[in-house]
Amino acid sequence: MPLDLVERARLFATAAHAAIDQRRKYSGAPYIEHPEAVARLVAEHQADEEMVAAAWLHDVVEDTAVSLELVRDEFGENVAGLVDALSDMQTPDEGNRAVRKQRAAQRLSRADPRAQTIKYADLIHNTSSIVRHDRGFARIYLEEKRHLLEIMDQGDPRLRQRAFRVLQMADGELSNRGRHACGEGGDNPVGSRQD
Repeated sequence: MPLDLVERARLFATAAHAAIDQRRKYSGAPYIEHPEAVARLVAEHQADEEMVAAAWLHDVVEDTAVSLELVRDEFGENVAGLVDALSDMQTPDEGNRAVRKQRAAQRLSRADPRAQTIKYADLIHNTSSIVRHDRGFARIYLEEKRHLLEIMDQGDPRLRQRAFRVLQMADGELSNRGRHACGEGGDNPVGSRQD
């Protein structure tokens, strides 16, 4: 029996990220844990199989040697279109980080609502790790993602609201850590689970 689209995407993404021994930046865990988490979040929000497949594949073009043409050949035009919308192929030669992120945000604001839904899940999964491990960068990241969510408003509304809540909790965690560092006490950090 042939494998279904989602299972093929899972196997393909796993192989692509493993082929370059890609790891999560802060935990060192195999990178595939990120697409898996994104796919799981997307599947929880009444996604079709093309969306879940694209969630598994959302970083293969950007991060590995896999081409968009290969994704198109293996998974079809619809999945490739979603992956393309989610792939930021800009390089530092194309402007500083602020310029590149603004350009990417504008592109995503016009993306298919299904791609926006996948991006919400991507943001949700990445936020806790960045806040926990890189407080300095986290402030920049949270501002960029808040702006992105404000203009990227066509995806699943429940997942978008969840993403806004995750950013709000992350802001609170950074504030609590700042007070703790200054000796002011504070609660345990929100979302302090490990990657």
